[in-house]
Amino acid sequence: MHAKGKDRHKARILALQALFELDMTQHTPQQVITERLDGDKLGPKGTAFFQDLLNGALAHREELDRYIQELAPERPVSQLAAIDRNILRLAIWEISSAKMHTPYRVAINEAIELAKTFGSKSTPRFVNGVLGGMVNKHPESVVTLLDIAKGEKRSSARNT
Repeated sequence: MHAKGKDRHKARILALQALFELDMTQHTPQQVITERLDGDKLGPKGTAFFQDLLNGALAHREELDRYIQELAPERPVSQLAAIDRNILRLAIWEISSAKMHTPYRVAINEAIELAKTFGSKSTPRFVNGVLGGMVNKHPESVVTLLDIAKGEKRSSARNT
């Protein structure tokens, strides 16, 4: 993994940890962002990527949760393990936001790696199934998610 990839990988880990903390506590986003960025050294691009991931997932949390519910109807979002729920929020945001500039295969692979590191034994398979289902069932989601990426459409040609 080259330097850019390492910085983005580290940013994903920090964003996941921040989402998890915000999901489980009453801490403010600004407090969590400050603590995460103070504790780990990311370059300017990594910091911007971290903030875009986190801010996007937080700003569109309700839409992301509705989308997760559609993709995994047998498991209510509120009953998912907090780490599973937040890995999916992060990955779906990254896949669907043109701002992130991440090929969907890379985002899915990174989500599976996060699931292996932070989730239970069954989390990688669950995450892969949900995200694979998203791409197969809703290929347009790779271009835009539930109309929340207003004006941020990207060419689907780069994702084929």
